[in-house]
Amino acid sequence: MAVQIEVVSDVVCPWCFIGKRRLESALRALRQRPDAPDIPVEVVWRPFQLNPDMPEGGMDRAQYLQRKFGADAGQVYARVSAVGRDAGIDFDFARIGRQPNTLTAHQLIALAGAQRRQDAMVERLFRAYFIEGADLTRQDVLVDLAEQAGVERASAQAELDDPGRRWAVANEDQAARAMGVQGVPFFVFDRRLAVSGAQEARVLVQAIERAAAQAD
Repeated sequence: MAVQIEVVSDVVCPWCFIGKRRLESALRALRQRPDAPDIPVEVVWRPFQLNPDMPEGGMDRAQYLQRKFGADAGQVYARVSAVGRDAGIDFDFARIGRQPNTLTAHQLIALAGAQRRQDAMVERLFRAYFIEGADLTRQDVLVDLAEQAGVERASAQAELDDPGRRWAVANEDQAARAMGVQGVPFFVFDRRLAVSGAQEARVLVQAIERAAAQAD
């Protein structure tokens, strides 16, 4: 039976993008061990909003950074950029013009899971926002990104037009907070173990191994 890894994440969280790369490194390390038994893994992405009170249309990025970090924004993102480079991510924070409300992006991630394209959808959103500076407040941009990730365009548009689906994603966000998640990324292994933060790959490998052992 596969170890299920639930990744609670937000698409505007740079540490979540780094966490994704470190999880990928952990999974490669598990597959490449010559003498260890194979551990099948299923990765599921769960929604979390870093800014749940963000207006639906988002806000100017520079204004957002000033409110959140004041004069320290440059220093904060310089560190993130350095860690990102080590993980193979070339962050381009200067290209981001708008800080979005991310509920609609999370709707597409949920839809992509039903179409078995979730990892591709998460990756496309991360790259679009942090490297290309895409405006994730625009539905046309989101639908284009969904199509590029292999999600059916018509179903992506229908998902974004459905207020019930938006409510369902918001409710899942609240469920994560009720479970005690206060920051992301947050990794849950088979609902048995949890790892908070963008931990190094070796920490994630250990957690996967422990979850697999407990399942035996």
